[in-house]
Amino acid sequence: MAFKSDIEIASEATLKPIAEVAAELGIDECALENYGRYKAKVRLRELSPKGKLILVTAINPTPLGEGKTTVSIGLADGLRYIGKRAALALREPSLGPVFGIKGGAAGGGRSQVAPMEEINLHFTGDLHAVTAANNLLAAAIDNSINAGNPLGIDLRRIVWRRCLDVNDRALRSIVCGLGGPLNGYPREDGFDITAASEIMAVLCLSRNLTDLKRRLGNIIVAYDGDGEAVTCRDLSMQDALTILLKDAQVPNLVQTLEGTPAFVHGGPFANIAHGCNSIAATVTALSLADYVVTEAGFGADLGMEKFIDIKCRKAGLSPDAVVVVATVRALKYNGGCPRNELTEENLTALQKGLDNLTAHVENVTKVFCKPCVVAINKFYTDTDAELALLADHCASLGVAFGVSEGWEHGGKGAASLAREVVKACAHPTPNRYAYPLDAGVKEKLEAVVTKVYGGDGIELTPKAQRDIEAIERAGFGGLPVCIAKTQYSLSSDPTALGRPRSFTVPIREVKLRAGAEFLVAAAGDIMLMPGLPKRPNACAMTIDTETGVIRGLF
Repeated sequence: MAFKSDIEIASEATLKPIAEVAAELGIDECALENYGRYKAKVRLRELSPKGKLILVTAINPTPLGEGKTTVSIGLADGLRYIGKRAALALREPSLGPVFGIKGGAAGGGRSQVAPMEEINLHFTGDLHAVTAANNLLAAAIDNSINAGNPLGIDLRRIVWRRCLDVNDRALRSIVCGLGGPLNGYPREDGFDITAASEIMAVLCLSRNLTDLKRRLGNIIVAYDGDGEAVTCRDLSMQDALTILLKDAQVPNLVQTLEGTPAFVHGGPFANIAHGCNSIAATVTALSLADYVVTEAGFGADLGMEKFIDIKCRKAGLSPDAVVVVATVRALKYNGGCPRNELTEENLTALQKGLDNLTAHVENVTKVFCKPCVVAINKFYTDTDAELALLADHCASLGVAFGVSEGWEHGGKGAASLAREVVKACAHPTPNRYAYPLDAGVKEKLEAVVTKVYGGDGIELTPKAQRDIEAIERAGFGGLPVCIAKTQYSLSSDPTALGRPRSFTVPIREVKLRAGAEFLVAAAGDIMLMPGLPKRPNACAMTIDTETGVIRGLF
């Protein structure tokens, strides 16, 4: 069966001028700062969230991709198709996955946000602004040391790293300052990917420019010889960073291929950061639309947990319903089906793989106690028997079930799913969290691992134990935790598919993010700077230099 590529479908779409998309939500043109004809930043004051918030999460992803963003976009189009005033609030793509292993991240088929190429590439420059702000702060640290080190920074205890929005494993650990006295003092340093920068988290969790500046000032960059924290404010850099980020802090408005308004803003990963779009974008969408579809990265063990335990706590938000995305082929993969046989009917593997779906559904319904709808992103190879097995399993779990055909048919193909979600939104519940904030850091980590991942507990390295003791001693023990772990498994072992049992999660270090106001716990071998695969997605891209047409982006 031959299909058009996502980029071919996107290139054939007729988009509305962005002012028309904004007008559908009642946004006056004077509130727009246009970036061309089809994208704009939206500056609004006096926001009052009123809409229903729908969180889209998923099972653990597989190398095949489950299409969570595609379902999110299709669902928003589906809500609009059935007559609802709907909008999207999504994250911005990072160039790392775009040119690395994943390709574009603007949806797929008939369920895309547009202009797809621009969103996937430089967009409105937000990620570049985060990179620049991050590295300006890094430069200020070395400059202060070179200028006599008035803050007494201990060169062995600098915790701020540089960042870059591409995958580059060679920069994970470096030595900077080489070349003699004019180039500063040699020291160990390293790069993280921009999506993992604390400034990205600060940008996404800030309510406004005032809150952004406060958080930036609180960022801890190093410690002095007495072990006291040195902050961005101590370096007098909080205003300069805020200036670099003042436009990046403003939400971006684009549209789906069907013209549904989409706020695409902020881009932290969920395996190494908190994995949600900005509070500013979500609150803006909720103040203008009756139904807002948002997405948390990867599965309910990572993105959804952080969305509720971190973002909702900070912003006072509460999802009215949660959608768990799965595919037949991903569930069969979790059930042990070989990758080259996933297009063939295999009820045995599917039945076994349902354990993974059950774990994520129970996170929604039992840990966080939210109304749940399971959305199957349908592929043409799915059989009636496989879909019937899934429907029966969801019924046994007591949750609604819907099939999304948004990839092929857009909003019309997601209309039945949209109706199930509207029903679920009619019975909202207050937030419940995996842990109380006044629990100890170790207890919070244990709670996430035992309640959400289904493990037996954590194993702290001596360094992690020392980190926790120092954090609590400094008075930061009341912050929420953000566990950085593999997305491919409920455990920290990426090869443990399905629903692993009787495992512990090793925590190798715990880092204080005083500006973002959470703690990052690194589990297993997770890296904050990904590497490129043997053949990067970038190698498959081409551009026609006569027409400017790009192929292979997705």
